[in-house]
Amino acid sequence: MIILRNIALRRGSKLLLQDANVTVQPGQRLALIGANGCGKSSLFTLLLGELGADTGAIEGMNGLRLSHMAQETHATELPAGEYVWRGDAHLAALRDKVTALESNREFDKAAPFHSQLEEIDGYSAERHAQRLLQGLGFAAGAAERAVSDFSGGWRIRLNLARALMTPSDILLLDEPTNHLDLDATLWLQQWLQQYPGTLLMISHDRDFIDATCERILHIEQQQLFAYKGNYSEYERQRAERLANQQASYDKQQRRISEIDDFVRRFRYKATKAKQAQSRLKELERMQALAPAHVNSPFGFSFPPPARSGDPLLRLDEATLGYGSTAVLSKVDLLLRPGSRYGLLGQNGAGKSTLLKSLIGELPLLGGTRTPSEHLSIGYFDQQQLEVLDLQASPVLHLQRLSPKAPEQDILNFLGGFNFRGDSAASSIASFSGGEKARLALAMVVWQKPNLLVLDEPTNHLDLEMRHAMEIALQAYEGALVLVSHDRHMLRNTAEELMLVHDGKVEEYQEDLEGYERWILSNYKTFERSDSPAVDTSRKEKRQQAATQRDKLRPLQQQLNKTEEEMTETQRTLEDIREQLGNADLYTGEHKHTVADLLKHEGELKSRAEELDDIWLEQQQKMEELL
Repeated sequence: MIILRNIALRRGSKLLLQDANVTVQPGQRLALIGANGCGKSSLFTLLLGELGADTGAIEGMNGLRLSHMAQETHATELPAGEYVWRGDAHLAALRDKVTALESNREFDKAAPFHSQLEEIDGYSAERHAQRLLQGLGFAAGAAERAVSDFSGGWRIRLNLARALMTPSDILLLDEPTNHLDLDATLWLQQWLQQYPGTLLMISHDRDFIDATCERILHIEQQQLFAYKGNYSEYERQRAERLANQQASYDKQQRRISEIDDFVRRFRYKATKAKQAQSRLKELERMQALAPAHVNSPFGFSFPPPARSGDPLLRLDEATLGYGSTAVLSKVDLLLRPGSRYGLLGQNGAGKSTLLKSLIGELPLLGGTRTPSEHLSIGYFDQQQLEVLDLQASPVLHLQRLSPKAPEQDILNFLGGFNFRGDSAASSIASFSGGEKARLALAMVVWQKPNLLVLDEPTNHLDLEMRHAMEIALQAYEGALVLVSHDRHMLRNTAEELMLVHDGKVEEYQEDLEGYERWILSNYKTFERSDSPAVDTSRKEKRQQAATQRDKLRPLQQQLNKTEEEMTETQRTLEDIREQLGNADLYTGEHKHTVADLLKHEGELKSRAEELDDIWLEQQQKMEELL
């Protein structure tokens, strides 16, 4: 049991927590939520022992094995697979000792370490690492590539795999789905559901929290509030707690009125009927839960596009790819005002290729792309954060887009994204990833696009900002194409799902729950297989043979030892039986000797039977590895 007592925590002059108290029971699964900058990561740093509390204490951490997901990875030439299995420090130390001893031909000294590796299943390290990498979306052969070959986002995935590889009593994960696609998110969800230890996770993905956590810790106003249940339960409980606060009443009613107005405007329009009907149940839920988000600092909407066309954009018999390499073929897609597509597909299937072809960044290899005369695209992906001018303010970023816009209009607009006062007028150099993502999205909204193409727009955004984005997208009048691992965002903003798979783009007939079942069934099939798929190149065959020898060596040594004891037991048994065959032994003076020999004979016969069973077991293990 871990107890936080009266914790006060500061970062610089900013007070993050004051008199925070919480008790975590063994095996609990908790989600730590709160606005960007409220102190979630600092609390993790405190639990890791890398930061001291200003006041208060943490009890119960001594002796517990702790694993956490590092946010940075230094370049190393270690193969990715080895980098992952070395997350298990004990296993890595044993492997290093065995390697050192055997390189000096000290095989007898290495034998005990082989036994220890056998006890912890250490000879399966490569296989376990390979499964983690495949589950997290790495391509075949990634385990052999150097860590330095991977980009930042993929290195974060390697850190996640390494954390999962580490044996632990407590697992700390800081936004583990940020760099994952939907398929890898579903795999991680399944893995965490089977994790036997205590899980404490920072996440802004409500569906992921619902599926993996049973308790919510919410940092709000420097306090730590605990809620029983998953995120949906937290939202309901918080709504009940805030519903009767009179100061919030007017804002609640405005939010409910906005949702009512959306349904009323579009219910009877033919092109919007499906959209309006699909929102009715969501309306009921949002009306009940509006108080839970009443003090959100975010509130923005997409202004109607100045001009539009119908269709906005179409692809006909399009072949998409890079250079002379086709990734997708025979793609037909028609985007009209009000079209709302969510893209599904495994990592590497071609979703990003499709998005870049839609926005015109990637020329078609075949077929036609026909844009409307008035097409205005708002495009967002994580690379948009990298091209922001760190020395410019949010106001200046928008002024560069619209030099003639009044500054007050820009300030009012930025306020909806919670850029107010100094944060709107100061350099963004010190902004967090979430703040930069909000600014990049604000720049997209400001330009009044009639086609939104969004690639993982929720990364780094907290739950309140995601909620505000859902509200804004529901009322958006243009066309939307969305890729997101946030299932709640997909479910509440996309009306049609498209599957990018096997070089094609096709309408997906099932719903998101059906897609989840399909993906998870594929992972279960993989988990049942004896080993991951491998490339049978000569180099890998040599590596496999070396690994096989490593696995067989301790078993062979044990088998040899058993056979030696069997031979010695049989020889001693034959000696005893020879003595018992001597008639002189049965005279009166030797009766005690006969009794001792008979007793020893019985013990040896019993041991011989045990050795037979042990030998058969060892032989079977050898055969399974051959």
